[in-house]
Amino acid sequence: MSVRARYEKELGCVFDSLVLMCRHIELAIEKCVIALVDRDSDLAREVCAEDRIINEMERNIENACLKILLLEHPVAGDFRAISAALKMITDLERIGDQARDIAEISTHIGEGEYIKKLVHIQEMATIVIQMVKDGVHAYINNDLELARTLDKTDKKVDELFKVIMGDLIELIKKNTDNAEQAVMFMMVTKYFERIGDHAVNIGEWVEYAITGDHP
Repeated sequence: MSVRARYEKELGCVFDSLVLMCRHIELAIEKCVIALVDRDSDLAREVCAEDRIINEMERNIENACLKILLLEHPVAGDFRAISAALKMITDLERIGDQARDIAEISTHIGEGEYIKKLVHIQEMATIVIQMVKDGVHAYINNDLELARTLDKTDKKVDELFKVIMGDLIELIKKNTDNAEQAVMFMMVTKYFERIGDHAVNIGEWVEYAITGDHP
């Protein structure tokens, strides 16, 4: 097998692992939202277990990338592709951490009626899941146009963040008894906003891999 063929095979394994890691992150985000909405503590615990899998996958992908760098000595675009993957898995792992944090918050909200419907939070979750998927797919498919859409999509996440925070502040003003639950929802909202930021980071590393320029 030629050096190039071996490199492409090893890079293909990294791609496959990234797709699988992305899928686990999708599941973690989906589950943490359901755990929050349905107050499902069992599902929250599943998210914590999912996070351990994501952490292990990060380590495995990192090791695979370092092996390629050490043994294949890639140059130019190939080197950027591996470097970008190493940066991306850090953002992906942090997204997994934030899904776990949301799941943990869901177990501490208590049994009282929610002070507001979680429609906007669920909408944020749907958007950031798609952003993460788009970032990984842009990397694998060398899709610069898709990578550059993530920053624009993130503006929708930021808008929802402002709406939710405004609603929660108003609820606290109306009744200070709402404060404890409102603060927890603020934390959840902030975690989703951060997930959107990490997805944008992934898009920027894709752009670096393709063009050599990091926005």
